[in-house]
Amino acid sequence: MDPYEDGKRKYLSPLDKKAAEPPTSVEAFVEVPIIETIEQDIVANQPLFPVTSLLEHITELRKQIIKGLIVFILFFIIVFSTINIWFPFVTRGHSLIILGPLEVIKFYMTISTTLAFGLSMPFLVHFLWSFVKPGLKEEESRFLGLYAPIMLVLFLLGVAFGYFIVNPLSYSFLVSVGATNFDVMISASEYMHFLVMTTIPLGLLFELPIVALFLSSIGVLTAESMKKIRGWSYIAMGVGSAVMTPPDFISQLLVLIPMIILYELSIFLVQRIERKQIESTA
Repeated sequence: MDPYEDGKRKYLSPLDKKAAEPPTSVEAFVEVPIIETIEQDIVANQPLFPVTSLLEHITELRKQIIKGLIVFILFFIIVFSTINIWFPFVTRGHSLIILGPLEVIKFYMTISTTLAFGLSMPFLVHFLWSFVKPGLKEEESRFLGLYAPIMLVLFLLGVAFGYFIVNPLSYSFLVSVGATNFDVMISASEYMHFLVMTTIPLGLLFELPIVALFLSSIGVLTAESMKKIRGWSYIAMGVGSAVMTPPDFISQLLVLIPMIILYELSIFLVQRIERKQIESTA
């Protein structure tokens, strides 16, 4: 029995395979898509972030940082050179003591840096806004463009409220409590720490309505949700006022009352925006 009998072969040798037919004239002249292949290779080899665009962003950021540093240094020089003129207004005529010779320079540098940073803050915010504005969406750019000046005004109002109301009342109360049993002597560094603690946090708290409006504009917060958590919010604000202010009841109450007013104002503003959105869609 021949295993290689026609029709019964299980194994084929290379000689038994048919030669490939030559391409026809039409197939021979079909153009190979070389251009498309090259373009795909070029796209695949391109980086996710173009180097030119990244360098432009870094250059722009460096330019804005340099401008901010120049403004900060100018304000620092002005504040430090005129410290003997405005310092009595900051201390309100209180008798302060210095505990060491090096503490004078340290105190002057600290207070000059703090005031220079506060005075240069509007310029720093403007430089930052100039950098991030091209990358924002239209709605985000419009929101920040409208409310950035308002945020600055509210921050200054909060600082002024702390400086003219909270700080003198709490300072007088604490000193009077200590004077009953002790000779109260306040160092300059402790006084500045107390002054910053009773002013800067209030400036941040006064921006609560703007934060609520921003969260409402992106759909995170609603007026109904703020009403539902009103009680817990009051408790949180009470704890926050106790943490951020000196440990006396007057300071905590002076901070808690504006926080409650700002919270209710935030609810009113969010309701107004929601009403306008419903009217515009209708």
